[in-house]
Amino acid sequence: MMGKRIVVMLVMLLALVPAANADIKIGYVNAARLLKESPQAEDVSNRLKQEFSGKEKDLLSKQDKLKKLQDRMSRNGSIMSSDEHDKLDSEIMTLQRDVQRRNDEFREDLNLRKNEEMNKLLGVIQTAIEEIGKEQHYDLIVYEGVAYASDTIDLTDKVLEKLRATIGKMGGNAAPKK
Repeated sequence: MMGKRIVVMLVMLLALVPAANADIKIGYVNAARLLKESPQAEDVSNRLKQEFSGKEKDLLSKQDKLKKLQDRMSRNGSIMSSDEHDKLDSEIMTLQRDVQRRNDEFREDLNLRKNEEMNKLLGVIQTAIEEIGKEQHYDLIVYEGVAYASDTIDLTDKVLEKLRATIGKMGGNAAPKK
């Protein structure tokens, strides 16, 4: 019994030797630093600032007007006639709603554009990583998951075959593809 265990352990060790001797080149890319320091990221930031500066100025102007009306109400509200008070109060409420709506629209538009630009930037970064991986013969480059893997270590096709073969066992309706 002890002899079988030793043989099994030796076989397992011998199986690991080729993997340990293989020259696998692995790299790492710091995504946060790329998004902070790359010229493309700076360009995206500048373009977004330029694109939204007019809307931001308009919003700030409306906010300033609202503040002035609120200050006027707090300073003079007690000495105003009832009609003046009601009129100013109504103007403040209308302007508050307008400022809130414009602020929400501004943030939503900015976030949408930021996401669009970030997706483009991430595509450029992905392409650059892949090019470096191929040019410098990396087998694996890690960047928010895996950005590039050579065909020699890519197990995607084998995993897909396994998943296709077991789809019926998972309760799926599709038949395995061949």
